[in-house]
Amino acid sequence: MTITKRGFVRIISFSLGIIIALVISTGLSYGREQQARRNLEYTYLRSIEELSLNLDNIKNNLEKGMYTNSISMLSNLSGKLCSDAATAKAALSQLPIEELNLEKTYRFLSQVGNYSKSLADKCAAGEQLTDEEKSNIASLYKYAQNLSGSMWQVEEQIQNGKISFYRASEASAGLTADSPATITDGFQDMESMDNSYPSLIYDGPFSDHIMEKEPLMLKDAKEVSKDEALKRAMTLTGGVSLSESGEESGKMPSFVFENENTTIAVTKSGGYFSYMISNRQIGQQSVTAGEARQLAKKYLEKIGIKNAEDTYYEVQSGVCIVNFAAVQDGVTLYTDLIKVGVALDNGDIISFDMRGYLTNHTIRDLPDPKISEEKAISLVSASLNVLDAKLCVIPSSGQNERFCYEVKCTSDSGQNVLVYINAVTGHEEQILLLKIGSGGTLTV
Repeated sequence: MTITKRGFVRIISFSLGIIIALVISTGLSYGREQQARRNLEYTYLRSIEELSLNLDNIKNNLEKGMYTNSISMLSNLSGKLCSDAATAKAALSQLPIEELNLEKTYRFLSQVGNYSKSLADKCAAGEQLTDEEKSNIASLYKYAQNLSGSMWQVEEQIQNGKISFYRASEASAGLTADSPATITDGFQDMESMDNSYPSLIYDGPFSDHIMEKEPLMLKDAKEVSKDEALKRAMTLTGGVSLSESGEESGKMPSFVFENENTTIAVTKSGGYFSYMISNRQIGQQSVTAGEARQLAKKYLEKIGIKNAEDTYYEVQSGVCIVNFAAVQDGVTLYTDLIKVGVALDNGDIISFDMRGYLTNHTIRDLPDPKISEEKAISLVSASLNVLDAKLCVIPSSGQNERFCYEVKCTSDSGQNVLVYINAVTGHEEQILLLKIGSGGTLTV
């Protein structure tokens, strides 16, 4: 049988077509497999981050529970513990670690919320916590502290490639001495830690929401034109030109202007500065945090804000973020917040955020305290050592405010604690843990 030249060409062409189709099909299949793997790893990473965050929340709320002296606060903390524990368990269930027996971890997450709730219910019925129950809370806190620290180590190892999401059973054929550990190894290490706590017998920071309401300073304020807003924005750049970048809507409609390095927003109502941010690179530090705080205060005074005090600060990537709160008649208004960023290479103001201030600032009709400072101090837990106290306004869990004494304390272990006692009712409104370090002062 002979094959014509044309037939031979057709056979070759047909064969090449099949080969090309197979290559394309294989490539597409491989691409889909890779995409599916990336999507799965993204899901795992989200679960890891959620688990770490909720374990951290559990640790912080248990520590607050050690310092509370009121039924309502214990009830509030127990609700948060139940919610965080449930979310942590859900995140844990999404990870590829079914073959592990995480009995201690699941036991802790199942018991921590229910136990705290049982204690809150007991106090609500008029009973007092026993020394053993207080000790149990402290033991749960130590367990949560170790568990949270271990979980953050697992997350860090995942991010730097020391731990892989591939299961050992799937990757064993290709594993070498240099291969990263599997995710199961990380959790096995966490589960095997000596994190004992007693058997439990029972019956079964302020700024997150302060911008959710309509801005008080913009209410009935005169509208400004775009040209007026631009002139005002250029006063912050020393006359350096800006161009229109767009407009922002929402609860604080604003004109937005920018140049190569800086973005500035000015509200349409009132022509107030909303925020400013510069994206320039920060050089080697030559300004201290203390100097930065003074520079930030002088800057606010320069742009017309003279009724604010420096509260806390944090250093991030060469920038000192200084938090200010407005002051009225000696009362600190923690709802009226301003954040100012100072570059630590030369002291330039490279950012500020006035939105909390614009949302909440007004002249308040502050009531007279119904309880004395001495009485407020006496309502603080005996497990804390009181340093001082002052009057302030803090946001409630809704969109209201509470007139309080801020009582600064330390625990026997050296933990700095802020307890907020309602100056009218004597109710314990809030507890914050003060974290003081080389990077600044934060509250949780």
